[in-house]
Amino acid sequence: MTSTAPLSVFEQLDLPDTGLARDAYDYVAKATPDFVFHHSVRSYVFARAHARNQGLRSGADYDDELLFVSCLLHDIGLSEEGNGDQRFEVDGADTAAAFLRECGVEEQWIATVWDAIALHTSDGIAARKGTEVALAQAGIATDVMGIRRETLPAGLADRVHALLPRLDLGYALTDAIVAQAEAKPQKASPLTFPGELLRHHQPYGAHPGWHDLLAAAGWGDKPVGTAARRRAETPQQVAALFTEYLAAGDVEGLVSLYEPDAHVVPAPGTHLVGTGAIREALQRLVDQGARRTLELREIRQVGDLALVSNRATLTGVGPEPVVSTTTEVLRRRPDGGWAHVVDDPFFG
Repeated sequence: MTSTAPLSVFEQLDLPDTGLARDAYDYVAKATPDFVFHHSVRSYVFARAHARNQGLRSGADYDDELLFVSCLLHDIGLSEEGNGDQRFEVDGADTAAAFLRECGVEEQWIATVWDAIALHTSDGIAARKGTEVALAQAGIATDVMGIRRETLPAGLADRVHALLPRLDLGYALTDAIVAQAEAKPQKASPLTFPGELLRHHQPYGAHPGWHDLLAAAGWGDKPVGTAARRRAETPQQVAALFTEYLAAGDVEGLVSLYEPDAHVVPAPGTHLVGTGAIREALQRLVDQGARRTLELREIRQVGDLALVSNRATLTGVGPEPVVSTTTEVLRRRPDGGWAHVVDDPFFG
């Protein structure tokens, strides 16, 4: 291939300047959008920095060209050419292997690149598959999630970003993975990284989670231990379980009555979203010894949605009981249980 890579990038970042390195650089630059290409090069620079921090020496402890090519090609599965019928990591590994074979690269070398690409989203596995594979994942994780960014040399990230802008990488990558999966659902089977991204971009219950898969297995397994908490079989039962779990100090039981992206108003002017914030608010109620009774006022149910209003009386959080009229939106989950989408005791 004829190289069109700007010499300034190779010189300023001290990239491996070999024929294969330049061929791979040109290939990825042409095949992928800029946010993927920039990310791929930055991942190598950060991986190399991690190697130096660990005292690893190029040529002795790892192959620098092999690391560079692995990082460059790790997201080639998000290219049009790499968009097959497997999860994008595996499609990318296969596409990279085909490219390297055309370049005359030996199979043992290709096998390492394949592992680095196929496993780059697999925490706890990539680190056990060899130095180049581990370093590649470390550099990729730094560029996407900021993991170990504090160990990078001062000014390195700023210098790299000036040459290779981020272009909102994390969200752009998410959109690209989800777009492929929506067109080809087989690329995002449940419990995989692409499957997890797809699940958060579809209506609740459209893409199954672990417990949905267990329920559909057909073996009749039932929850045991802490998983054996009762589910709310009707919208009305949510209130009864809330009262029961609060009295028992069962924070996780209370959390189970809310969807992961639920909206909650624990006090006037305070608006919480998501499991973490909701758990903290419920923990405070438990720590205060709070109790709440809920008396049904009105309910409107349409299919898997229900609008509920209760007369709520909260005690234990002040000198006087707090009495309010709630507005609650509930949704039926795939397992048949009901949970809050919105819980606002102060919505006028």
